[in-house]
Amino acid sequence: MLSRRSVLAASAALMASRAGAAGARLRFGVIADPQYAEAPPNLTLGRYYANSLDKMRAAVSALNREDLSFVVTLGDTIDRDVASYDKILPIYRTLRHETRFVLGNHDFDVAPEHRGRVASLLGMASPSYDFAASDIRFVVLDGNDVSLFAPPPDDPRRQLAAERLQQAEAAGLVNAKPWNGSLGESQFAWLEGCLRAARAAGERVVVINHYPVAPDNPHNLWDANRLTALLARQPHVIAYFNGHNHKGNYIERDGIHYVNFHGMVDTPDSSAFAIVEIAGDRLEIQGFGREPSRSLTLKTA
Repeated sequence: MLSRRSVLAASAALMASRAGAAGARLRFGVIADPQYAEAPPNLTLGRYYANSLDKMRAAVSALNREDLSFVVTLGDTIDRDVASYDKILPIYRTLRHETRFVLGNHDFDVAPEHRGRVASLLGMASPSYDFAASDIRFVVLDGNDVSLFAPPPDDPRRQLAAERLQQAEAAGLVNAKPWNGSLGESQFAWLEGCLRAARAAGERVVVINHYPVAPDNPHNLWDANRLTALLARQPHVIAYFNGHNHKGNYIERDGIHYVNFHGMVDTPDSSAFAIVEIAGDRLEIQGFGREPSRSLTLKTA
């Protein structure tokens, strides 16, 4: 028979274990919009496509010196042409860390016959997926799901995308742009399921997407408001990371940190990438190059 002292000791050990898990230190790398192409720079937009190879080599060298769980790229690994993958992906393979990808709009700027295999070229089993690291559940969204460029020409999602864009234009939304996208109903339902499962498992959640959803911006998902409304009801969602808007952005809303990382492709020589650390109630972003560093307090569920 267990003594009262044994029960108290076991209870204390369990509480310490849970506290340790909640405060586990997790570090990972973040890269946004390398957008590589063997092409001359677009001086109007300030994009230096070919320079991203050297920037990526330097970023990989810096990240390989760190103790990281993984490195995630937030979309637009290339700018155009399927052959661009053959140049930049070998650099990614020199990372000593697990590599994760997110699909961006420019990743689909390839010949139509190659669009169906973009995810597999990046080693992705699915355009949207989730994975756990420490006590964090990462949910990776595919913002190209309902868009004018990613689905096959005869896919019903193309027509739905045209309707959504038309509705956004009629409403005068600043993000009513043909180079944005949105989530299909099945993906939205999958996201809701991921959030429920994570909460039941006691996991905190970081949502990752190529497209921003907050604050209001021309680069946001067409259905940004629907997504932020869902996340606002989730006490265990602590952050949302994205790229797409190369100038970067940040807002805290409903206790969630919406961080838009800067694009690597911009400027001729200065790069942009980051190391993120999550431990306890702190979210620390160590920025490199044009990426600012941030020290953020996390909400408690």
